[in-house]
Amino acid sequence: MLHLVYVLAFTILAFLAVRNLIHSLLTVSMESHKLHDPRNYGGLNNSGQMGKVPHPELLDETGNLINEPLLVMRSLSVQDARNQLDNLYKSSPGYGDDIHENE
Repeated sequence: MLHLVYVLAFTILAFLAVRNLIHSLLTVSMESHKLHDPRNYGGLNNSGQMGKVPHPELLDETGNLINEPLLVMRSLSVQDARNQLDNLYKSSPGYGDDIHENE
């Protein structure tokens, strides 16, 4: 009998956790759609309240919202990445100390 109570309790907890997860996902999704709506940036919105002001890095010199990618990455080969990491490691302050300790 006690086993059935445990199973029932954990089943209820699992359903509550899944419901909470779905609710959170829907809330985050709706909030992200609200944030990307260009009408919400600056000025008055439909209800007459001041809208959200975007971060200054998202604005160009004239104060208009930038509508282009902010990060452009180039492709690196594994060898190039390894060489850059080796150069960073060798230029670090404690690099020479590590070599003498191992000998």
